[in-house]
Amino acid sequence: MLRHIVSNEIFTILLVIGLIIVAIAKLVSPKRFDDFVLVLVNDKYLKIYSRDQKFFDKFDALLFINLILSLSVFCFIAYKQITESHTVTNNAMFKLTFSIGVFILIKVLIERLIGSLFEIDKLIDQYIFQKISFKNYLGIVLLPINALLLFTFQPTSQIIYGIIVILLIVNIIGLISSFKTHQNLIKNNLLYFILYLCALEIAPYIILYKVFIPN
Repeated sequence: MLRHIVSNEIFTILLVIGLIIVAIAKLVSPKRFDDFVLVLVNDKYLKIYSRDQKFFDKFDALLFINLILSLSVFCFIAYKQITESHTVTNNAMFKLTFSIGVFILIKVLIERLIGSLFEIDKLIDQYIFQKISFKNYLGIVLLPINALLLFTFQPTSQIIYGIIVILLIVNIIGLISSFKTHQNLIKNNLLYFILYLCALEIAPYIILYKVFIPN
């Protein structure tokens, strides 16, 4: 039975869809989008838009979809390069995209549940908003990176690892920003904070690493 190989065509389609979604987000909320793209160097976006949060936010939802698509494309490009595999299937592409979305959503729901149990809903909502904002920012960053990897540069393991380091740095900057915002509360509840950090910020990624990259 012949195996269907994922070519650059499917990656290109997902890249174009991501671009269209980002364009729609900018069209829907142009002022908010302009503030959002500066979130890495200016906390204005976090201060203004964290006050008016909704359980379902159209702007965040659009950028979240782009994040899932962009992250899926990058993961497959990285996977094909690191493993030197040429047999990535369309089915695997769908499963990874679905899994990334479900993983992030379940993690957010668990965090909201913890917030409700400890009656710190407002604090958790602000914290989640900041984290999701930086993750969505990663989705924007990945758009040009994926385009370069697909159409300009020949991906190498060194380039892939370098990009992963850059993405981790952006994510860490987001976490540090969140921690600075709530530093007084963290100092007063350091033990709970460490437990939270280990349980919800470190353990899930270690588990994923063990599942997908066994020894």
